[in-house]
Amino acid sequence: MLRKLLIVLALALVSACSSSGGDAAALPSGPELMLKSAEAMKSVKSAAFSISTEGKPKVQVRKADGKLSATGDAEGTLTIDVLGNLQEISFSVVGDTVYFKGPTGGYQKMSKADLAQIYDPSLILNPSQGIAKLVGSAADPRVEGEEDGAYKVAATLPADVLAKLVPGIGQGVNGTVWIDKATSRLTKASLPLQDGTVIVTFSDYDAPVTVTAPTG
Repeated sequence: MLRKLLIVLALALVSACSSSGGDAAALPSGPELMLKSAEAMKSVKSAAFSISTEGKPKVQVRKADGKLSATGDAEGTLTIDVLGNLQEISFSVVGDTVYFKGPTGGYQKMSKADLAQIYDPSLILNPSQGIAKLVGSAADPRVEGEEDGAYKVAATLPADVLAKLVPGIGQGVNGTVWIDKATSRLTKASLPLQDGTVIVTFSDYDAPVTVTAPTG
C-alpha cells in the first residue's frame, strides 16, 4: 500500500513539473507580440507619460512628465540639459502653438516646429513615428517572461525612432520593453546608454485629455 502511495506522489510531482514547463512554453512569440503591440498603439487616443534617467546618460531630456492626445496636444514639464545645467520648462502644445516657461517669468510662445528642434512630445502617439513604430520596427524581440501583468521583452530598438522620443540617442539600443498582457500596449521601456539608463513609462491610456492655452 505504501509503495502504491509513493508511486502516486511521484506521478503527481512529475505532472506538476510538466505543467510548470508548459507555462514557460506558453509565452508568445516576440515578433508576433511586437507587431500586435504596434497595432494596439496605433489606436491609442491619449496617455500619460514619464521619462526619468538613472546615472548620467548623454541625452538632452533628463526628465519629463505629462499627458498627451493622439491629435498632438500635450502638456507637462521637461527637464533639459543646457550646456551642463539642468533647466525645467513647463509646456503646453495646443494645435501648432507651444506655450512654455522656465522657472521664472510668464509663458512665451513658439511654433511646434521650433519645439521640435528640442523635443516634440506630440510625436509619442503618432502612429507612423512614435511608440507604434518603435515596437513595430524592433529587431530580434525575445519574450523573457511575465512581470506585473506584462510581458517583458528584450529587443534592439532603432535609433531613428528613439531619437524622436528621447533626443540625444544616436544609435540603436539593446533595451527592454514591457507589453501589457490584456491590451498589448507598451507600459514601460528601459534604455541602457553610455553612463546611464533612460526609463520611459506610460499610463492612463485613453483617459480624457483637454489641453488649453495657459494664461499668465
